[in-house]
Amino acid sequence: MEMEFEEKMEIRKINEFKTGDSLITFFLIRKVECKNTGSGKKYLDIVFGDSSGEIVARLWECTAEDEVQYVKSMLVKIKGTVIEWQGKKQVKIERIRPVKEKDGISLHELVPVAPYAPEDMFTELSTFITKIEKNTLRETVQLIIAEAGEKLLTHPAALQNHHSLRSGLLYHTLTMLQAGEKLLEVYTFLDKDLLFAGIILHDIAKLDEIEANDLGLATDYTVEGQLLGHIVQGVKKIDKAAQRVGLDEETNLIMQHMILSHHYEPEFGSPKRPMVPEAEILHYLDILDARMFDMCKVLGDIQPGDFSERVWVLNNRKIYKPQKK
Repeated sequence: MEMEFEEKMEIRKINEFKTGDSLITFFLIRKVECKNTGSGKKYLDIVFGDSSGEIVARLWECTAEDEVQYVKSMLVKIKGTVIEWQGKKQVKIERIRPVKEKDGISLHELVPVAPYAPEDMFTELSTFITKIEKNTLRETVQLIIAEAGEKLLTHPAALQNHHSLRSGLLYHTLTMLQAGEKLLEVYTFLDKDLLFAGIILHDIAKLDEIEANDLGLATDYTVEGQLLGHIVQGVKKIDKAAQRVGLDEETNLIMQHMILSHHYEPEFGSPKRPMVPEAEILHYLDILDARMFDMCKVLGDIQPGDFSERVWVLNNRKIYKPQKK
């Protein structure tokens, strides 16, 4: 169903769409599945995305060519209308084609990205590493980060939900470090070295747990990720690096414990709850950062004075956006 349509229209973000809007715009295909109507006709059930969010779309009476051509992580231009179905907005597609070079579309317009340049975030992360005073612990962290390489610059922190965006893992780690540094001013008995090292390494094995494409978006879990998960993978990374640099046994064990316990509950992957205060703080920093990210995202999609729909990842709560006075 590829068609030429060169009409121009102001590009708006998904979070600005209103029912009845006519669209000629660009999207990233986040998910796509061929389904059948009750009468047996094929249609494409698509989730479009841009840097502001996602919206469901339908391409009715699709052809066999459409089914093969339009795939996940593809950039497309569409003409369509925003309609409402069962209380939610969706796009009825009238025309669709792959993005062409002449369209001049920036990746950042269509792919959710961290708000800061990855190179700048990595520089700040490196500064935090230098603040770890214990030589062998700092060297352990440096070794693991060096092994991560450039992958860390673009990798997401999740398959979906919090920080599931380009450079999301680096962004999540950095904001936790910034918050953790502030808490050290309040809880002065905490070990700064353990806290910084724990924050930097708590999710580092997501680089191995989650597969990501060239756009920096998660596509699936790896085999190792499904069989072990990033907590077990992270513990293995720390022990291996610690042995190489000669980190003392107790610090090695505590670091492994911090990674092992940072999800807190067995049903979330942690066989042990935190037994040192730095591990306890790590857990709550992780939860805090994830919740603030998700709430900020929801608030960006609603108007002042409105409630959001129930958000599953936030315990099925509605979020309210206060009116500015």
